[in-house]
Amino acid sequence: MPRLKQMSLPMPAAILALLLLSGCHLTRNQALSPKPEAGTVKVTIKVPEELAARDMRVIYRSTKCTTTYRSTLDWEKRTRDNYAGLELQPMRRQGTDVYEATVAVNGGGACRWKLSNVTFGVKYGDPSRFGDDVRFGMGGNVVVMFDETDSVRGGPYTEPSVSAEGILSVKQDYYPWLMEWFIGGHQKFINLTTDADIYIKYRAPNARAIHFEPIFHPGFLTHSVQPKMKRKGSETIFYYPDGSSRPEPYHDKPRFKTLQDIRMATEASD
Repeated sequence: MPRLKQMSLPMPAAILALLLLSGCHLTRNQALSPKPEAGTVKVTIKVPEELAARDMRVIYRSTKCTTTYRSTLDWEKRTRDNYAGLELQPMRRQGTDVYEATVAVNGGGACRWKLSNVTFGVKYGDPSRFGDDVRFGMGGNVVVMFDETDSVRGGPYTEPSVSAEGILSVKQDYYPWLMEWFIGGHQKFINLTTDADIYIKYRAPNARAIHFEPIFHPGFLTHSVQPKMKRKGSETIFYYPDGSSRPEPYHDKPRFKTLQDIRMATEASD
């Protein structure tokens, strides 16, 4: 069974700016009590070599248990739904590169918790292969929303096609990106970059099985180097796997089309 742990959720920034009139901490009577017999969502992740499955974050929402607060805009009382979360560690299917976890749609409890969204994905399994001081940074995340509320992750979302059987399939190309900072201290991060935001978001209320297959291209590394000092005209330079380099002032990350073109040209010449 996947490791399961109830977690305390950080509030969205907008809520943090509010004076709460009733606490958001869950009492014993408000705690989650997932009921898998009422329906589940099964998430499977095909994890490429060099990557690892992230812990899954599962968010439930209650319209019965709410929090009252006073808005800093007009000082009027407002009410919002309460949220609670769990962490799940996807388990490897024996003899395969597939990891899976099952989530209850009904969170149970006196608050009648309902599944709101799940966040899952992949990360670098061993960032130190790029250097002892290299840490994993960002990328490789997927958020699937099951109700009408937005995830705290923000950003745009799509409404994908879900099969009649309730299956949502996600395939995404990823490239390694080594990011080097100097201002504020020398730091290095290895990221997974693609043609979407850090969190790829879908709204799929009818999905009951989610298949995520990241297509990883480890041989096409981009290295970005930030200026060592803030000077007018200085920019971060991106060094692409074909030996070319240039700033990307309108993207602040490797240009996905450039990486795709480099890879396809390389594969065509092999």
